[in-house]
Amino acid sequence: MTLKECYEALEGDYENVLSRLMTEKLVNKFAVKFLNDKSYNNLVDSLKAENIDEAFRAAHTLKGVCQNLSFTKLYESSHDMTETLRENDIAKANELLPKVEADYLQTISAIKNLD
Repeated sequence: MTLKECYEALEGDYENVLSRLMTEKLVNKFAVKFLNDKSYNNLVDSLKAENIDEAFRAAHTLKGVCQNLSFTKLYESSHDMTETLRENDIAKANELLPKVEADYLQTISAIKNLD
């Protein structure tokens, strides 16, 4: 799968990220690095522990990384999660988690299929 196809598969904005990072090589480098980002796992662990502060930090970090890489779909769900945790609503955050998880899995699956 090409990088552009990867962005289509993860429902991101390839043209936007390319306009900011300037080269496909750089976009590819940071997209692949995302596989090692711990924000999603920290979010899940923090929600299980009912640690709203840590869950907020993890969601906010995930949102920022996704915004920088133009992972649009995952950005949107992590944004919703961040705002929910900002309001200290752990019940709603737990309701939102399956959507964030699905978007995260879609994103990492697409990245893993890069050529």
